[in-house]
Amino acid sequence: MFANRFTAFIDACTLAGALKRNLLLTLAEAEFFRLRWSRLVLDETQAAIQKMLAEKGVEDAADRSGRAAAAMEAAFEDAMVSDFDSYICICDGLPDPNDAHVVAAALKTQAAVIVTDNMKDFPAEVLGALNLEARSADTFIADTRTRESRSRFAKNAGTFQKA
Repeated sequence: MFANRFTAFIDACTLAGALKRNLLLTLAEAEFFRLRWSRLVLDETQAAIQKMLAEKGVEDAADRSGRAAAAMEAAFEDAMVSDFDSYICICDGLPDPNDAHVVAAALKTQAAVIVTDNMKDFPAEVLGALNLEARSADTFIADTRTRESRSRFAKNAGTFQKA
């Protein structure tokens, strides 16, 4: 698969909703890509899950969101990126300076892409200068499936040519 050569840093906004979270984590578990996140991203994810559950009237929203974040961290022990503060100083030009930690952590782990649904907060001209790009979760999921299909086709084409 692609996990040994394609790294994606996942922003909290794409992990908050259950459907996208499950799709992304399933693709990562199947080794379509190397998943990366930071403590701050997991904390933001937990807070967003808690808020969504509380808005639905779930009484134990804090416990459930805590268990969800802990389960993600346990399932992907190698995903945590830390010690990226020295990269924050080169993350100027973002519309929301509070998103610098996402770019800094992506740079530290040498991610190829930041998966986010806040595309306006990660302009291509800023990320391009850092050799990064942002993709929405929907686009990333579709692209991941397309890359795998092309890889399988290329492998099969080589098999057919040998025959």
